[in-house]
Amino acid sequence: MERSTIFAGFGGQGILFAGNILARAAMAEGLEVFWIPSYGPEMRGGTASCTVIVAEEPIGSPVIDRADAVVALNPPSMARFEASVGPRGLLVLNTSLIEAQPSRTDIEVVAVPCTALARTAGDDKLVSVVALGALIARRPLVPLAAVRRALEVVLLAKRPEILAADLAALEAGYAAALEGALTPV
Repeated sequence: MERSTIFAGFGGQGILFAGNILARAAMAEGLEVFWIPSYGPEMRGGTASCTVIVAEEPIGSPVIDRADAVVALNPPSMARFEASVGPRGLLVLNTSLIEAQPSRTDIEVVAVPCTALARTAGDDKLVSVVALGALIARRPLVPLAAVRRALEVVLLAKRPEILAADLAALEAGYAAALEGALTPV
């Protein structure tokens, strides 16, 4: 099993954080991991993306032709990365910001109002954590409990005051994706 995921959005939406949490959760589960960040010169508002590759065996190359899943948190990210999803892959869309419909019919689309759910959980900046929950619900690369533990390890060491909100955001995204906000292949 080797699975690749691209997280993409504006700088400040927590794209790199979500990818890092997925990578940490996978490592804690004994899986092989590559986490490759990419961002523009702007800290907030510029584009950011990262690729996370998770595998049971050593990963030969961090270069991917097609991703098994793409998480797009804004319109430019959907426009840029929709074509990167492999056939029968998953596209997680933040419908709080993305109104356009994907043009692909050979992929599964999960439409989740990530920004609205993040706001309900306590902070708009949790949008990527909501999307991570949705991703794990539809493509369980690691158990949800492993993602929770990764959040706890990172946030208890650095920002324990936001842990409860992050966990609520993760659960909200997971629940929204399971409730059927999707278009199956």
